[in-house]
Amino acid sequence: MELLLVEDNSRISDFVMKGLEESGFSVVLANNGIEARTLISQREWDMILLDIMLPGIDGIELLQYTRYKKINTPIIVISALSDPEDKIKALDYGADDYITKPFLFRELVAHINALTRRTKLSYNSSSDVLECGNLKMDVDRHKIERAGEDINLTLQEFKLLKLLLENKDKVLSRTQLLDTVWGLNYDTNTNIVDVYISYLRNKIDRDDLPKLIKTIKGRGYMIQSNE
Repeated sequence: MELLLVEDNSRISDFVMKGLEESGFSVVLANNGIEARTLISQREWDMILLDIMLPGIDGIELLQYTRYKKINTPIIVISALSDPEDKIKALDYGADDYITKPFLFRELVAHINALTRRTKLSYNSSSDVLECGNLKMDVDRHKIERAGEDINLTLQEFKLLKLLLENKDKVLSRTQLLDTVWGLNYDTNTNIVDVYISYLRNKIDRDDLPKLIKTIKGRGYMIQSNE
C-alpha cells in the first residue's frame, strides 16, 4: 500500500514513517497543507493519514478539497483535537476514520487494516444505483432523491444510508453501523448512530411519505419499503 502522511510535527512523522515502513507500507510525507494538496491532486494513493492543524492549508480544508474533487481515497485523521465535535466535523467533511493523539503505533495499524477491509467490502458490494421504494441513491454521483425530489446529505449521512440500502430488508445492529460507518475509535456507548438515524429520518421520511427507516426494538435498524 502507498500511503500519504500529512504531518508537520517531525517527531511524530519520523515515528509513524519508521513504523509503517517496517510494517511493509510505502509512505510519502507532506509536512504542510499546500504540499499535501499538490500530492493529492497529482497521483492516486491507497490511503491518506491526515493531521488537522497544518501550516498553509489545514486538514479540514484538505478534506473539503479532496471530496470536492471526487477523490474517494480513504482518509484517516490523526489529530490532537479530541472533542467529539471535532471528530464529527472531520467525519462530516469526508474523513473515514479518526485517531486521537497520542496513540499506540499498533492502534494506527489496526485502524489502517480495518479501514482497508471496510473499503474493499463497500467496493465489492456497491452497485451504481441503490433503491428502496421511491428512494434512489446514485452511488457514483452521490445523488439521492425520493419521489423525484433531491435530498442533500452530509457524507456521514450518505455512508449510513448507503449501508442501510446495501442491506435492505436486513436488521443491522448499532454496533454494526457504528463499526462500518464510523470505525473502531468510537465508544460503543455513544448515541451517534441514533442521532444520525434521526437526521436521515428528518430528510427522507417526511410526514407525507411512507416511513422507510424502521427501528427494530432491541436489535437495531433497517430500511424497508411498505409498498
